[in-house]
Amino acid sequence: MRYGCNVRLGNAPYHWSRVGMQNDPRSREHYHRLREKGHSHGRALRGLADRLLALQFAMLKSQTLYNLALR
Repeated sequence: MRYGCNVRLGNAPYHWSRVGMQNDPRSREHYHRLREKGHSHGRALRGLADRLLALQFAMLKSQTLYNLALR
């Protein structure tokens, strides 16, 4: 990781994915799939953060809210 980055901004996706894994069934499934593949806890959370960021960008692009019923 770069030394010149904002530490708080760098930690935000990690904690976002940790809380998402605890409260969202789909995020929990994704986390457990990554763990079954042999990823470490931190790497699985970063993979989950990547998924959540992609979801966030898609929601911003389409200007929609998160809907748990949609995949």
